[in-house]
Amino acid sequence: MTQDATTPAPWLDLPADHPFGLQTLPYGVFSTQGSAPRVGVRIGDHVLDAGACAEQAGMESGEVWLAPSLNPFLARGRPAWDAARAWLVEVLTSDSRRDCVEPHLVPLEDVRMHLPIEVADYVDFYASEHHATNVGRIFRPDSEPLTPNWKHLPIGYHGRAGTVVVSGTDVVRPTGQRKAPSDTAPTFGPSIRLDIEAELGFVVGGSTPLGARVAVDDADDHLFGVVLLNDWSARDIQAWEYVPLGPFLGKSFATSISGWVVPLAALSAARLPIPAQDPSPLPYLVGSGTAYGLDVHYEVELNGTVVTRPEYRDMYWSPAQMLAHLTVNGATVRPGDLFGSGTISGTARDTRGSFLELSWNGTEPIELADGSTRSFLEDGDTVVIRGWAPGPDGARVGLGEVRGTITPAR
Repeated sequence: MTQDATTPAPWLDLPADHPFGLQTLPYGVFSTQGSAPRVGVRIGDHVLDAGACAEQAGMESGEVWLAPSLNPFLARGRPAWDAARAWLVEVLTSDSRRDCVEPHLVPLEDVRMHLPIEVADYVDFYASEHHATNVGRIFRPDSEPLTPNWKHLPIGYHGRAGTVVVSGTDVVRPTGQRKAPSDTAPTFGPSIRLDIEAELGFVVGGSTPLGARVAVDDADDHLFGVVLLNDWSARDIQAWEYVPLGPFLGKSFATSISGWVVPLAALSAARLPIPAQDPSPLPYLVGSGTAYGLDVHYEVELNGTVVTRPEYRDMYWSPAQMLAHLTVNGATVRPGDLFGSGTISGTARDTRGSFLELSWNGTEPIELADGSTRSFLEDGDTVVIRGWAPGPDGARVGLGEVRGTITPAR
């Protein structure tokens, strides 16, 4: 990114190409030794103690950043989010503000990150046509890969808010019922087909009353920001339980999200048209045609080997359409709601966002740099998902990472 007369430069010594520069400014919840969790904003390799800074600067409503989650801030709504972002840019670029900001900058290595939101509700969608097609071809090779409803509505399921965890939290191998097609009866034990799903998570703010709905054109009033999301999946447990009501124990044991929530405002340069939708969705999913996609790039690493690089730009359903469908029946929106995009996958093998697809249900194992192979996850495996998006003037907007290590079943 090049600085010019219209692009403010932070007084903080920060490389112009840093993915966490002024163009990003993500929010998280952090603590330092002996201190309580509170809201911080990442700038470069430091965390700004946002509440303490706001108090010293005399900013009204800064107390929402002293809370141990982003929920009070999320409840303020879009005008407050936009005003806060403008204030952060101002204090980080104005020499007159330096004395009240600098004491509240904490080196990144000195902080502990916590779950950034108190998750109100969690919904996971199935918005990638390529992922849905791959799964259909794996499990229904003699039928149409997409179900008849898939291109008419964003399919989703309700997950478990209480098992959403922050990046770095170990994932205990789940236990449950399994039944292979060749078995005469189910068995009970640890999952032997443990998988990932590389997704983009959307953090929701504001609120709506019961019976109201959010239109596609109004979705940005409630879409605060994004997190990287890994919806861990026990494919063997899921396969036995999901007919007729869908995912349950095969998904609800853990969902990991990144510690930094990147505001949607930081992704304005990453917006792009969604793929052509044919047939055209019903009017409530179209609005004035403002639904958009996002140019977010991913890489998935297993034990140090990058195994896939999915592209979010290929997703069929937009975040605005997902939120509109989620609320069209009158379901409420609450601060801290979270919904996932579903697995991000492309047509090529190296763009598939799950090991189910990468190994084609175990028939094509993945080779790692150490010479070992994987079809599904083993105890001790560490998965890291990283992401970034284009920003203004050639900058890069960092989304950080979401990391998890598999520990044995209890």
